[in-house]
Amino acid sequence: MKVSKDAASAARRIYRLCAIEGRIDEAKIRAAFKKIAESKPRDYRAIMHSLLNLVRLDEKSRQATIESATELDADSRKRIEDNLNDQYGGGLSFAYNTNADLLGGIKIRVGNDVWDGSVQSRLERLADAF
Repeated sequence: MKVSKDAASAARRIYRLCAIEGRIDEAKIRAAFKKIAESKPRDYRAIMHSLLNLVRLDEKSRQATIESATELDADSRKRIEDNLNDQYGGGLSFAYNTNADLLGGIKIRVGNDVWDGSVQSRLERLADAF
């Protein structure tokens, strides 16, 4: 859907109004969608579409995916979660995956940020160097 500049601007303004300390308040965003649907301002569909995309991006940026070659113990998980919450200000949700292709180490993805400390990536960098 093509969104006009005015609709995108309105969606960003509504998004900022629904944020408390950098996090989206679910009740406020639901109320905003309901109000937009009831009042039907000009380009309301485009506003809702753009606002939904902003909410999805925010949700995705709060998702942390941790991949390791072997299953992580509770201490390691706690240490990783504490460090990521300190860095990103808390409110993250965590998903742990086991990927034997990594050979060792871990790979962490939070939103668009990726930290790759796996043996596989080190070997690939070494191979690229030759």
